[in-house]
Amino acid sequence: MQTRFILIQPSHAGNVGAAARAMKTMGFDDLVLVAPRWANVLKREETIQRASGALDVLKNARIVATLDEALMGMTHLCATAMTPRDFGPPTVAPRAHFDALLKAPDASQSGVAFLFGSERFGMANEDVYRCHAALSIPSNPQFGSLNLAAALQVIAYDWREALGGYPVQAATTAPVLADAAQVAGMLAHLEQGLTRIGFLDPQSPKKLMPRLNQLFNRAAVTQEEIHILRGIAKMMMKSQ
Repeated sequence: MQTRFILIQPSHAGNVGAAARAMKTMGFDDLVLVAPRWANVLKREETIQRASGALDVLKNARIVATLDEALMGMTHLCATAMTPRDFGPPTVAPRAHFDALLKAPDASQSGVAFLFGSERFGMANEDVYRCHAALSIPSNPQFGSLNLAAALQVIAYDWREALGGYPVQAATTAPVLADAAQVAGMLAHLEQGLTRIGFLDPQSPKKLMPRLNQLFNRAAVTQEEIHILRGIAKMMMKSQ
């Protein structure tokens, strides 16, 4: 499904760059600017700095004179306007609308466009009227105003999640669990240490070691943790 983000008359170069960055983090790259304040906005220093690596999105972005040009090929239009109106498309939460949209029989053939108005005055009524839905991001009723790029990030995230999302990338390597033999060896070493410090009476051990065995099984100890526990047992053996 083709996805396009359209910024109508953006007035701050930094927001254009930040919007490109927000799009790239969610895997989108079709950005169209309608009559931006700066004709060279895609090459301005502030734009590039705020894009923070999403230069490919800026390179592929297009500047057009009218909204009609920006909407070419798009079949489903979503406005992002929070100003109350007495007429226009239904106001819906992004996630609920996206779920319904993707269940439509012709969903795979749709081209979805998300329209964002100018930072100074939002979307014009006539632009909102052209849309199939007005997306409203659930927010604090007393303060629901979002920066342009922040609003785009939320919409892009919800849309990406609706399309299937990305898997979470692990920040650490997966732990290597200790096998039964390593746990048994550690327990034998620990038993010697506990005996050395007088905590375990070998003549009357009761069920201390089996209980510790169950404890470490529940803990799913790793090989690194086995090394630590063996180090503790080694120091216990050296105690006087």
